[in-house]
Amino acid sequence: MTTTTLIHRDLTPTVGSLVETDVDALLSGRHADELRGLLERRSVVAMRGIEIDDEQQVAIGHTLGEVESSVVGDVYKVTFDRQLNPVGAAINRATFFWHIDRTDLDVPPFASMLSAKVLTPTGGQTQFVNTYAAYDALPDDDKALIEDLQVVHCMETAFLEAFPEPTEKQRAAWSQMPKKVHPIVWHHRSGRRSLVLSNSATAVVGMDGEEGRQLLGRLLAWATQPRFVYTHEWEVDDLVMWNNTGAMHRVREYDVDFGRTLHRTTLLGDEPFDPANGADVRRG
Repeated sequence: MTTTTLIHRDLTPTVGSLVETDVDALLSGRHADELRGLLERRSVVAMRGIEIDDEQQVAIGHTLGEVESSVVGDVYKVTFDRQLNPVGAAINRATFFWHIDRTDLDVPPFASMLSAKVLTPTGGQTQFVNTYAAYDALPDDDKALIEDLQVVHCMETAFLEAFPEPTEKQRAAWSQMPKKVHPIVWHHRSGRRSLVLSNSATAVVGMDGEEGRQLLGRLLAWATQPRFVYTHEWEVDDLVMWNNTGAMHRVREYDVDFGRTLHRTTLLGDEPFDPANGADVRRG
């Protein structure tokens, strides 16, 4: 693939790069290798003034990897507007809390991109943590403590945090969601390590409930220190990509009745949370 030098600058010392490019360059794929490299190193790539429709967004996704298709198609509309997304309220509200996407899978997505269409006058910023940097900066004692620990993840936990007083129907549906066990420390094929922290974390295997909750809370507080966080202030036609295997994210609260809408495209992953669960298997 032909590449040219991609103009970019760091947004913070540890996470995020602002890229100067245009729609034609993105569609051509000539920067694809560099963009993937930036996602690996910096976890988040942001671009301004990228006015695209859904077809173009999916085409850009295909230059970077395999695009996830689902019952809603290749583009998921992140909004509380029920005319645009009639079933997304629980999922969208759960994103107000720090998470990694799809901890309900053995092999999570590699990356996602969001294109801003309608924004709110206040709130709605998206925040990202570089989970590689957060791990690297941990004290050695903590690295030793968590090296072999595993955590039970379940989306019921994430939804209950977002909706602490669910209906009986909601609780019954969420209780059927599968549980997955993932390591706290993700040993990547590259040799790097990152933290696997998310609002789906339910319990630490081998610890009593309170001890496990305290550890997860302490690690989350560590990872979300300002030095590891980039906060994206959205403008219409922003295009933001993040490396789901090296980042946590959340949206800051906003008026959900205002119609905030972002269009999301997801790239399939091929690296499992736990190498023992297999490798090079693409899953949504």
